[in-house]
Parts: sequence; C-alpha cells; structure tokens
Amino acid sequence: MKNKIKELRLNNNWTQQELADMTGITRQTVNALEHNRYNPSLKLAIDLTKVFRKKNIEEIFIIDFKNKRKKKHG
Repeated sequence: MKNKIKELRLNNNWTQQELADMTGITRQTVNALEHNRYNPSLKLAIDLTKVFRKKNIEEIFIIDFKNKRKKKHG
C-alpha cells in the first residue's frame, strides 16, 4: 500500500518527530510508513487522516489492487 504521508508532512512543515508526537507513534514508524515498509493499523490510518485534516483515508493511502493480483499460469 502506497501513501502520501511524506508529501503531506512536508506540506505542513512538520518533522517526522512532530508527526510521531501528534499520532502517538515513534519517529521510526513514521519513517517506515513514508518508505512503504509498514502498513498502519486501521486506528493509526484514521488518526493520520484526522491529523492531516482529510475526510477519507483514501486521500492518504493508495491501494494498488493491480499489483496484488497475480496471474496463475498452467
């Protein structure tokens, strides 16, 4: 799952630590989210949606269903 967390954080002139403090997670978790190495819990996704003042989770997180489906051969 891809996301716009880094883009949104930078648009707000926040550091990773500031975003972490606002959401109750570590700076390392923010970094992992920004590099698509960690998928958040539903609670964290909702918290991030509120912090960034978005109406929908989909404004932050992008699920690429095309890459999730694998074609079976044979």
